Amino acid sequence: MLRSEITPILIAHISGGGLAVLMGFTALAARKGFPIHRAAGSVFFLAMLVGASSAAWLGYRAEPQDFGDVTGGVLTVYLVSTARMAARRADKETGLFEIIAFLIAAVGSAVSFIFTSMAVANGTAILGGVPGYIFSSVIGLAATLDLSVTLRKGLAGRQRIARHLWRMLLGFSIAAGSFFPGQLHLFPEYIQEIRPVIVLFIPLFFIWGVMFFWLARVLFTGWWRTHTAKLSRALL
Repeated sequence: MLRSEITPILIAHISGGGLAVLMGFTALAARKGFPIHRAAGSVFFLAMLVGASSAAWLGYRAEPQDFGDVTGGVLTVYLVSTARMAARRADKETGLFEIIAFLIAAVGSAVSFIFTSMAVANGTAILGGVPGYIFSSVIGLAATLDLSVTLRKGLAGRQRIARHLWRMLLGFSIAAGSFFPGQLHLFPEYIQEIRPVIVLFIPLFFIWGVMFFWLARVLFTGWWRTHTAKLSRALL
């Protein structure tokens, strides 16, 4: 999402999004628990907050207002914030933050579903509205898990780490998707003319692959037990 008029908010959006993509890939490449990983992760989180919140504001100020950008920006902030909090919480610790997160996700999921349905009815939905419905469903699942965390009074061990992983990487995939396929017109003409333009989705597919790999490794293998201390350091 770019606007023709250059404003401080637009500069913040571009800068935050670009830095988030760079630091996200740096954090993925770095060894977990080491200083580079921790530093890149912290910068990534702050850059995502700037990029996503400015996207929401630009969508709100646009003429006509782009509620898709508003919803996407707010929910991206939600994803990376809950991921960060999962890392900061102690085992079996929860509080008001998780309750507020549940409410934001529940409302955001419903709003995303409504706007996707409106776009489908108006014939303006991308790919029949499938991406929008998938996004709404994922955020609905996140809201359900937030409620579960609250009722269970927090998570512990590998479940807490998994919560951090999938939410942070899903937020990262939104940033990467907004930059690569989302800004096709900024790329050289020879890339724009490629058919299909699947090449621009490669970073997105890579992030999803990494997410599922680490989720499987943390949740379903013995790797977790031998790297508990290292993972704890990585999330500080």
